[in-house]
Amino acid sequence: MQKNYNILLALMGLEIGGAETHVVELAKGLQKEGFNIIVASNGGVYEKELIDSGIKHYHVPLHNKKPHNVIRSYSLLKKIIKDEKIDLVHAHARIPAFICNILHNQMHFSFVTTAHWVFNTGWGLKYITKWGQKTIAVSEDIKKYLIKNYKIDESNIKVTINGIDTEKFSSRIDASDVKKEFGLNENSTRIVYISRLDSDRSEVAFQLVEIVPELVKEISNLEVVIVGGGNVFHQLQEKTQGINKKLGRRTIIMTGGRTDINKFVSLADVFIGVSRSALEAMSAQKPVILAGNEGYIGIFDEDKLSSAVNSNFTCRGERKSDSQTLKKDILKVLNEMDKERRKQLGILGKQVIEERYSVKRMVRDNIEVYLKLLK
Repeated sequence: MQKNYNILLALMGLEIGGAETHVVELAKGLQKEGFNIIVASNGGVYEKELIDSGIKHYHVPLHNKKPHNVIRSYSLLKKIIKDEKIDLVHAHARIPAFICNILHNQMHFSFVTTAHWVFNTGWGLKYITKWGQKTIAVSEDIKKYLIKNYKIDESNIKVTINGIDTEKFSSRIDASDVKKEFGLNENSTRIVYISRLDSDRSEVAFQLVEIVPELVKEISNLEVVIVGGGNVFHQLQEKTQGINKKLGRRTIIMTGGRTDINKFVSLADVFIGVSRSALEAMSAQKPVILAGNEGYIGIFDEDKLSSAVNSNFTCRGERKSDSQTLKKDILKVLNEMDKERRKQLGILGKQVIEERYSVKRMVRDNIEVYLKLLK
């Protein structure tokens, strides 16, 4: 393999999120394989991790479609591509892809895009959504969406996965500092929920908070830890404060946005979430309840593997989540299952990650696509 290609990864920002973590892991993995990696985004909390890994990051306002930001992003990216002698640009998300597509048509570099999610195609948005010479999809259902909605030739789509660092997300992680920071009790039974707390992603967080008064009657020493920030954070925080006051103790703990996600995952007796967060919890051998805005699969076990994999663990296309079903599954895991069964679920999750969702496989898939264009 020729190892001196210059690759630009362009994304909206580096705040906490599944696509953002995907790009950070991809950048580090590609660098280990000998590629020269440059990242352009509006920046965020994961910027430090890139810089600490020796990866150059440029601040470019790719986070929204305001005309002045689009124009500035176009100018900055054009200069970066020239100055860094970029061989291939890999865009993640609609705005970076739109701008990079214009530059691709002018500058003729190799151009790849990744579809992390399904976009709204209404209001003409379909026509400003651009895809590369090759497109990478993070699940089979996204591939089908691309073929149906954008008529992309199947031969130009590569399906990959959200690669998980199994060393970082492990049952052996020491989280004593996090316990101390938030005053968590040593002998608690702990539910951990992790997601961006935006209006389009937080339905299950509100459902979880709603059933806490019922759960404490069934589960002794319960603590519910909600990790994430977003545009409904304060709304949810106000609700949790009211419930904690009624219960007479701090049962629900909201941490805000964090980068040490692996430590919070390690604290869970049961984990609730979807997508990358759920995969990270599986890597740490935690029982997982798959529940999100897109749908509800429930307790992940051998029977749920096929449906979970098909939607990339997002629950897309499944029945909607509701608070009482969520409560039933939480109690099933924590009160009805014995320790051995919970352990088996953890082992299953770890096996799935090692066999299907490793960072190495994700990096290998991307390199395969790159080399088809670069050669």
